[in-house]
Amino acid sequence: MSSKVVSAVFPAAGLGTRFLPATKAQPKEMLSLIDKPLIQYGVEEAVRSGIEKVIIVTGRGKVAIEDHFDKSFELEHLLEEKQSEGLLSVVQGIISDEVDVCYIRQKEAKGLGHAVLRARRLIGHEPFAVVLADDIIDAEKPCVLQLIEAYESLVYRDPDNPPGAVLAVMEVPPKDASRYGTVVPDPGADTNGGLVKIVDMVEKAKTPPSNLAIIGRYVLAPEIFDSIHSTKPGAGGEIQLTDAIKQLSQRRNIYAVRFKGTRYDAGDKLGFLKATVALALDRPEFYEEFGTYLMSDAIRDKCRREAT
Repeated sequence: MSSKVVSAVFPAAGLGTRFLPATKAQPKEMLSLIDKPLIQYGVEEAVRSGIEKVIIVTGRGKVAIEDHFDKSFELEHLLEEKQSEGLLSVVQGIISDEVDVCYIRQKEAKGLGHAVLRARRLIGHEPFAVVLADDIIDAEKPCVLQLIEAYESLVYRDPDNPPGAVLAVMEVPPKDASRYGTVVPDPGADTNGGLVKIVDMVEKAKTPPSNLAIIGRYVLAPEIFDSIHSTKPGAGGEIQLTDAIKQLSQRRNIYAVRFKGTRYDAGDKLGFLKATVALALDRPEFYEEFGTYLMSDAIRDKCRREAT
């Protein structure tokens, strides 16, 4: 078994009910942040991290995702005729020809763990990443790469005892912790570089054991598939990936990385708006005019009016 992580799984079979009616006829993953769909941000992060195979777990009504990452001969031909080289480059650059994109269906919404399990035959016996497109992470070094480097360094350090999982975590306000899977770090663990050993974890507990929350980036050993297969439905009546990782922790050490970067929960309307503003201000073509608009008296007056 290789320790090199070259595949990433993107669960994308959910119904996106929190964004209705926008998601009635289009996948949530295709909602646009400025000029790119949510899932493209995650795929670009994975590719920058060295991922060579992208596996997207889809469901009914998700054809738009497949079309987005496919070649569009008609559109490219039209842009060539109009000599729109800039737009043509954008369309052709959505995904590199060096990256394989695979699709598999999750016919029933049985939870995140079940969605990951659907990719088992495409992954085989190699470690892999999992990326949730809802989580937009703005980081100088891609969050997926931070996890991969941590995983591979642990394997190098102790090749006879490779980790079962490396998770991305962040501190959240205690009042919000029950919305997440949370972890308990080993109090005696070495925290050098933000890497900590995990001694316990729980999914969306009414009384969370900590405010150290798991967010949508994972690197998992292939043994996770057996754990998912034997995991019973948990929170929400679904097969939870956190529960399967906890089960795997009985046989393998589990670690977490306090990643460096800013995370936006784009699966939430307010988080989606925050991500839109932050990403727009990172774009040189929008920064000056959009920044001036946000600081304008009209916006300030509206904020004061809404607050009163």
